Amino acid sequence: AMEKSYVFMLLLLIVISCALAKDAGKKDSKDATAKPKLPQTLSRGWGDQLIWTQTYEEALFRSKHSQKPLMIIHHLEDCPHSQALKKVFAEHKDIQKLAEKFILLNLVYETTDKNLAPDGQYVPRVLFIDPSLTVRADITGRYSNRLYAYEPSDISLLYSNMQKALKLLKTEL
Repeated sequence: AMEKSYVFMLLLLIVISCALAKDAGKKDSKDATAKPKLPQTLSRGWGDQLIWTQTYEEALFRSKHSQKPLMIIHHLEDCPHSQALKKVFAEHKDIQKLAEKFILLNLVYETTDKNLAPDGQYVPRVLFIDPSLTVRADITGRYSNRLYAYEPSDISLLYSNMQKALKLLKTEL
C-alpha cells in the first residue's frame, strides 16, 4: 500500500508542476503584451536584430533621454521603391551596425507632425532628428524634388548621411 501512495504522490507532483509551468507560460506572454518586449514585427524587415520604437512619441522621448539621434524611415509595404530600399538597407552590414547608434523608427503611416514632411509625404523618405528634437533638414539625399528620398543605388549616401547625423551631434551638443 505504501508503494501505491508513493506513485500517486509522484503523479500528483508531476501534474501540479505541469499546471504551474503552463500558468507561468501564460503569465509571461501576458507580461510581454503589457510591457512590450518589442516584437520583431516592429522592424518590418528593416533590420530584425535592431531595436525599433513603436511610435513617434516614444522615439522622440528616447532620443531626448539617450542623447542618440533618431532616424525615421517612412515607407509603405506595397510600394516597390520602399521594398527595394528596405532590401538593401537590411542587407547592408555597415548600415545595420551603424543603426545601433540611433533611436530607430519606421512608419507606414504619416504623423501629424508637419516637420516630418518638409517637402511632401512621399515614400520612402528618411529623416534624422537630433536629441534636441530638431529635424535635420540639412541631411538630404541626392534628389532636389524629393530631398529625403533614397533609391537602392543611394545606399552609400544614406550610410554617409547616418555618419553625418552622428558626427554633427558630437560637435554641436
